Amino acid sequence: MSLTGETEPSQPRAGAVAASAPAPVSHVKFDRRELDRILNVYGRKVAEGEWRDYAIDFTKDRAVFSVFRRASEVPLYRIEKDPKLARRQGAYSVISATGLIMRRGHELERVLRVFDKKLSLVAV
Repeated sequence: MSLTGETEPSQPRAGAVAASAPAPVSHVKFDRRELDRILNVYGRKVAEGEWRDYAIDFTKDRAVFSVFRRASEVPLYRIEKDPKLARRQGAYSVISATGLIMRRGHELERVLRVFDKKLSLVAV
């Protein structure tokens, strides 16, 4: 306490109880490398005029990157990271608007190849 009767900022005030902060809830997140790969595919599809908007959700058990044709619609695709499935089918999956799992795997790069255009050979 100082001579003026005020407490120093680093000292607890009289009667103040140190409140314990709630334990931080850990969420599953995309790391920078994963987000770069996803945004690379997203940017390519925006340039082609197929996609226009996206949303990212982080929950306790999964991270979801949703892709929209228009912001008011349901997502065309969801790119999900679910660490609980990492040992079995793979943590990454691409899910269509109907709920169909288009591709699932352990490596994000391979899962995102589902969005690559297939070149077809035309015989003349």
